[in-house]
Amino acid sequence: MLSLLSACGNNNGSAVGSKSEPEASAATTQAAGDSKQAAGDSGTMDTSQPVTLKMIFVGPKPVDYDTVFGEINKKLKEKINATLESEFLDWSDWAQKYPLKFAANEDFDLIYAANWAGYNDQAIKGGFLELTEDMLQKYAPMTWKAMPEVSWGQAKVNGKLYMVPQNRGETVEKLILYREDLRTKYSLPEINSPEAYAAYLKTIAEKEKGVIPFTPETGDWKFHNLDRVLLKQQNEWNMLDFDLPIGFKLTDPSGKVFNVYETPEFKELVYYYKDLADHNAWSKSALNSKLDHQQEFRGGKTASISHNLGTLGALITDMREKNSPYELALADVTPDKKKSVAVSTQNGIAIHSTSKNPERALMMVDLLQNDKELHDLIMNGIPAVHYNPVGDDKYTNAEKNANYTGFSNWGFNSPLNRDNDSFPEEANALTDKWEGEVYHYPLETFVFDNSKVKTEVANVGNVMLQYGIPLEYGSVKDVDKGLATLQKQVKAAGIDKIIAEVQRQIDEFLAKSAQ
Repeated sequence: MLSLLSACGNNNGSAVGSKSEPEASAATTQAAGDSKQAAGDSGTMDTSQPVTLKMIFVGPKPVDYDTVFGEINKKLKEKINATLESEFLDWSDWAQKYPLKFAANEDFDLIYAANWAGYNDQAIKGGFLELTEDMLQKYAPMTWKAMPEVSWGQAKVNGKLYMVPQNRGETVEKLILYREDLRTKYSLPEINSPEAYAAYLKTIAEKEKGVIPFTPETGDWKFHNLDRVLLKQQNEWNMLDFDLPIGFKLTDPSGKVFNVYETPEFKELVYYYKDLADHNAWSKSALNSKLDHQQEFRGGKTASISHNLGTLGALITDMREKNSPYELALADVTPDKKKSVAVSTQNGIAIHSTSKNPERALMMVDLLQNDKELHDLIMNGIPAVHYNPVGDDKYTNAEKNANYTGFSNWGFNSPLNRDNDSFPEEANALTDKWEGEVYHYPLETFVFDNSKVKTEVANVGNVMLQYGIPLEYGSVKDVDKGLATLQKQVKAAGIDKIIAEVQRQIDEFLAKSAQ
């Protein structure tokens, strides 16, 4: 994942700590860079009894898992007398399996956690262990010192902390990666607008046989990646939660929320999608596809995909290093729109509420986020095998880079992350451009507590999957009728009650922020 900026803003009294950010940055350099100090910190605890810690990751199990995690476990054994075992939930079905881990009360100690993976919901349901100041200071001292206080505040749910969030900002805005050789082959205009992108997709569908114009990312997404571009970014909105059709205007100081499905912008977008579907812009089986969109693009089977800048930049780097025959390019089809940065809960690690070894689990998180040697292992793999270190903060891909990638080690993001020295210049140029355009909006750190409307949230989610997604893939013949049905069903499921509760909480949040 690519760093842009660390999220910033006022604490409003919600953070765990009382450090200033400059102090946190200094602490990062001092604490994170010294492995001996890390051992010393954990050495004050009683680690005489060996423990095995089980962690749940999302994403596929890396091919070289045994090799890399074998090295990680040697270091963990030495430092905190612990061994890490892992389970991986593949991208094709993680959304179904993730909540079942908690519902079945399975035996595990840690799990990847994120705002887009139901963090708030599981925290409210009691799936995660509350992390107190005392626990963090005692068992995760490096993290406690290094983390900016605003990041702790962003990770709180109802005033309590349930995850160790990432300690490095990143962009979550979506881009389109496409085949530049195909654009020039057919003399198509620069792809810098939704209209230009549609022209590209239709042309590929008509003239480039055997190539799917666009392949979506698989997963239980109620708003997919193109929605992030063409609905959220294009209109300068944000979604309260991508599992709910509730949005707000970034620039609205009152924080008024609305039903996305009832907006003219959504209606216009589903007609855009219907037109693309009618012109075969994606597979007719896209709704049920389990294909890896990145692998499809890598193999030349699709002409475009959508994801964030870091993921797409890394894919470009890898394809170019492997001498891909295709000419690649990035398209920002909302070039003049405001860009936002992820809050700290975009990635993180939570401890299962039933963990038998929460103290040792926290000590492990502390090391993997802040110990240089262990952080390099979990994030990059084995030196000279999966990556080649370039100084202290950069790397290039080694021969077996592809054997250790694609899963949620991002939960350990920190200032120790290495950046790819071969990252595409065009991606770096976008990074530089976006850094000057990041917009910090009033609701950036707002967290919705859905405890009073849990039934309605679940019902609305089911409606979105049943009636919303087919509209968004253009598989509903009569768009007007399909949209009317969606609007009717989402109202019956309780969207108005949810919006009223959201608005009440936002009004309280903004009132406190103004004090």
